[in-house]
Amino acid sequence: MLIARVIGTTVATIKDEKLFSRKLLIVRQTDESGNPVGKPYVAVDTVDAGIGELVLTCAGSSARQTAITKDSPVDAVIMAVIDSLEVDGKVSFRKS
Repeated sequence: MLIARVIGTTVATIKDEKLFSRKLLIVRQTDESGNPVGKPYVAVDTVDAGIGELVLTCAGSSARQTAITKDSPVDAVIMAVIDSLEVDGKVSFRKS
């Protein structure tokens, strides 16, 4: 799993039929404090995340293990919206 921030949306009107009605969000990997560290990528949203939220993503074959993405051609999925992060006994992020 990776921590990422939702930074945008994407629209694809022509896509695989298993992706119809699926929200595709642009996310960027972050560190445990929410600072960007990776390149942006597109993930299928399974939890109704919004722009600016910190989320947990999964990539590769594991991304196809949710009820929504089962047997779908996806490589990344948003599977949780983070409420808070605690590292070394200190809260590094708390959703406002």
